[in-house]
Amino acid sequence: MIKNNVRYYLNKLEKKFYNLSILLSKIEIIYKKDKYIKYSREYSNLEKLVHLWKTYKTLEVELIYNKKIYNENDLDLRNLINEEIKNITSKLFNLKLNIKDVINYIKNYNKEKEDKNGVFLEIRAGTGGVEAALFAGDLFRMYYKYAEKNKWQIEVISFNSGEYGGFKEIILRIKGYGIYGKLKFESGTHRVQRIPDTESIGRIHTSACTVVVMAEIKKDLNIKINSVDLRIDTYRSSGAGGQHVNTTDSAVRITHIPTNIVVECQTERSQHKNKSKAILLLKAKLKQKYKDEFQKKQTKIRKSLIGSGDRSERIRTYNYSQGRVTDHRINLTLYDLNNIISGNLDEIINSLINEFKSEQLMDII
Repeated sequence: MIKNNVRYYLNKLEKKFYNLSILLSKIEIIYKKDKYIKYSREYSNLEKLVHLWKTYKTLEVELIYNKKIYNENDLDLRNLINEEIKNITSKLFNLKLNIKDVINYIKNYNKEKEDKNGVFLEIRAGTGGVEAALFAGDLFRMYYKYAEKNKWQIEVISFNSGEYGGFKEIILRIKGYGIYGKLKFESGTHRVQRIPDTESIGRIHTSACTVVVMAEIKKDLNIKINSVDLRIDTYRSSGAGGQHVNTTDSAVRITHIPTNIVVECQTERSQHKNKSKAILLLKAKLKQKYKDEFQKKQTKIRKSLIGSGDRSERIRTYNYSQGRVTDHRINLTLYDLNNIISGNLDEIINSLINEFKSEQLMDII
């Protein structure tokens, strides 16, 4: 049998299908080429799934009826009815598989193209001062270890160390296949509740960091940046690399004047290499900006279980005294903090992906 939550979405899609058929019959839509093409494509994408679902529901009714009359007839008729029950049950099983195949196709069709890309991952200390910077360091190590477990390549693009450890800000570049699809739901505000080492009374403090995950832009993707729109500054690096980086202006800071976006890179000895990495980061930031602006213009924004990824949104709490990690978007609580903060994120990430796939049925076009 098909689960109730899937039935709910299938019924919604069936209703959407019939609404589209009404729209496509309206004269005013027929004469509006863009809308007609859009609605026709949506109708076509739903047609097979709705047909399978209607057939499934019809056979379910027949199965219930045959089971009901089974005990009301003589032996010969029972044998015939039993054969019919077996036949219907077999058809329902095959239909369920076909429905599952169509749903999986739709999910794969609608995956973001960027899901297979690498990412730029930013961690910034928020409220909480020193403790927030220390927590930013913890998050950095968590993602670093998770990347290592997945055999991804990690580069530190830039960082600003905290006064007593950790980071005020750190930006990573993580390279590999399918990384954005895994990490994109990490964007948002991560909150920590714990007793700081500097706290003598033993009071629990609450601090926060923001995490932003941006898909790395492929080199062949046309994000146009005019050189006249850039202000490029060089300065002496404070990063790793020996004395050389501290005696030459190898670090690069680029300001995109139209948007006031600033990026920098200081991890390479070569100014040219730092500039190349900074340009890649700028392209990712510009794409994210354009994407955010597009979403804001939409008149109808679906309230997703996953959340918008906005920096002000509290997505997860790490409570050290209880050993608890709670993801507020999907009401998932795990009492396994030490394991999670050590980079074992699969349970949380897979739960988020699965919830998103269920919700995606409402947004398949």
